[in-house]
Amino acid sequence: MTPLALTPPAEEPVSLAEARAFLRLDEAAEDNLLATLITAARLMVEAASGRLLVDQTWRIVIDRWPQGGALRLPLSPVGAITAARVYDALGIAQPVQPSALRLDTSADPPLLQVVGEVPEIGRAQGAIEIDVVAGFGATAAAVPALLRQAVLRLAARWFEHRGDVVGRDAEALPPEILALVAPFRRARL
Repeated sequence: MTPLALTPPAEEPVSLAEARAFLRLDEAAEDNLLATLITAARLMVEAASGRLLVDQTWRIVIDRWPQGGALRLPLSPVGAITAARVYDALGIAQPVQPSALRLDTSADPPLLQVVGEVPEIGRAQGAIEIDVVAGFGATAAAVPALLRQAVLRLAARWFEHRGDVVGRDAEALPPEILALVAPFRRARL
């Protein structure tokens, strides 16, 4: 199973204005750097939490439908399936009817179930593509406050300690950031 990012979020979970206010910056001279750090912090928080923050479009590529027709998605939370297709023997994409798939968003990770007829698979690899919208919502306001705070604090930390901590933080997030992310991490048994 391969998840592929199609479109990034329309906005970051923390605005440039929020980050500038948090850092008490009056001038816009370093706004480009700060915006880049906010994006990088979002990506780190998403990786650490296993959650996508603001809605973004992803494509899940699989070779075959799973035994029993239930597929645990590698992204969370997933709000909707926007399209699904199966490639036939000629390599032509055949659409999967929306009624043939059911998304259980209450499951963690989200569960996709085949509940109807789907087109015949015609190639050995990458035969099925499922496009989904994943994230807590379309705007920053939909993102849980603790995750927004983690992004803000991480971006601010990197801004204040340019070059000193970014390499270390890439290996393991600082404890104060991990504490904000911890409630959203999926437990592994």
